[in-house]
Amino acid sequence: MQGILYVSHGSRVMEATAEASAFIQSVKNQVNVAHQEICFLELSEPTVAQGIDLLIEQGASRISIVPVLLLGAGHYFKDIPAEVNKIRRKYPRVQFTYGEPLGIQERITDVLAARINETDVPIEPDAKVLLVGRGSRNPQTKRDIEQVTADLQQKMNIPVDACYLAACEPSFETEFQTSLRESHAQLFIVPYLWFTGVLMQFLETRVAESKKKKTCVIFFYI
Repeated sequence: MQGILYVSHGSRVMEATAEASAFIQSVKNQVNVAHQEICFLELSEPTVAQGIDLLIEQGASRISIVPVLLLGAGHYFKDIPAEVNKIRRKYPRVQFTYGEPLGIQERITDVLAARINETDVPIEPDAKVLLVGRGSRNPQTKRDIEQVTADLQQKMNIPVDACYLAACEPSFETEFQTSLRESHAQLFIVPYLWFTGVLMQFLETRVAESKKKKTCVIFFYI
């Protein structure tokens, strides 16, 4: 019997967990499989192990692991497989398969462009977009973000620079301050993050602080 386990990141922020659960529930409603469970890699429950236990209790003999991630990075390549490998020893007769993150898709870039255009504010000739990724020590993450940056720039026809909140350069803080000094008429901060959480709250705080000090108009969109 087939089961599906959706693995989201998890967060200390309850709103983030609720957003992830609501999104995954909408996906579950479109998948014709009787046994589907949601779990979290860290900071929230149920855990990966608990999610697998739930599916097996329901009679699943085949489990598809679906990573609810934008890009492949440490969580995809190391953390989720490590958690699955721990518990699969407990269930040697259960067949596990592992899916892929969303990756680079034109329709996701379309969403980023739509978030900017939803302001209904004419984009000035010297406007700039700062695309903010989470960052990872895995080099593929930076390559992917750079590709998304290039695709968004081509779609919007305005300059787009990439930066990162952790583990990669240039850092968000460096690029943010540089962009403010450049005195663009509009600076669009576009977080490449799926759900809200601690990192999103940090970005919101930094943008709000800068709005008090700079005359430059800053738009912040998810």
